[in-house]
Amino acid sequence: MSKNHKVAPEIKEQIPQRIKNDGVSIKQVATEHGLSDRTIYGWLGKQADGGPSTTEIIKLRRENQELLTLLGEVTVKLSAAQKKK
Repeated sequence: MSKNHKVAPEIKEQIPQRIKNDGVSIKQVATEHGLSDRTIYGWLGKQADGGPSTTEIIKLRRENQELLTLLGEVTVKLSAAQKKK
């Protein structure tokens, strides 16, 4: 997409919401819309209003999922250990 190409305002609002609420990757959205990752990161940065940024939310969701996976693994191991007793 050229630098002079304008993105419709509703698309500009929709993209960060898809990333934040639906967990769609920045790379995927950028590819779908013919935009650079940097453009989308810029939009996400401008959207921050004192609360956590979209990138922080994405990072926290990823960390949360990793912790849930780890908790599940530990639970299975503890259950197996208790059965052996």
